[in-house]
Amino acid sequence: MSKPVEFYFDFGSPTAYLAHCKLNDLAKQYGAELVYEPMLLGAVHKATNNVPPISVPAKGRYMLVQDLPRFIQRYGVEFKMNSHFPINTLKLMRGCYAAKQLGCFDVYVDVMFRALWAKGLNLGDDAIWKETLSSAGLDADAIIALSTDEAIKAELKENTEKAVKKGCFGAPTMFIDDQMYFGQDRLDFVEEQLAER
Repeated sequence: MSKPVEFYFDFGSPTAYLAHCKLNDLAKQYGAELVYEPMLLGAVHKATNNVPPISVPAKGRYMLVQDLPRFIQRYGVEFKMNSHFPINTLKLMRGCYAAKQLGCFDVYVDVMFRALWAKGLNLGDDAIWKETLSSAGLDADAIIALSTDEAIKAELKENTEKAVKKGCFGAPTMFIDDQMYFGQDRLDFVEEQLAER
């Protein structure tokens, strides 16, 4: 089996959603272990003096109007630009650690990504977040309650700090051994490394 692919992500990134879709395909194809590492992208940007692409008008327009559609077509994924973007994902990312404790992490991650970027839902609205979880068969009350626990908050903070120490400055970021790959547009290099194993 291939060595693990660490995937640092935040639900608020549409390119992290594309990476989520494609990495799952690559993991199955090459028998790789995909390790999801939730982090808070805003905190990573702040720690590294980085800014999101959307805050640079020309770059934001290029990404949304030209670059994203190219990769959506290439990957053949369902995508709907979220009209509520950008969304504060703090509670959603804390929810990852709650879902881990409750044994539903994989389902939670996929549901959140697809709700934001395939359905265009406003998960910044607590009622919509709760309904989305419940509709997917998840224990919404348990996830929401646990996500406010101080230990859960600390886990997200610690993993975000770990991401920065490893060299992350944005999302998505992947690591295989000591090699770092930033951006879903670098997945061809990830695939090359997996194919060599």
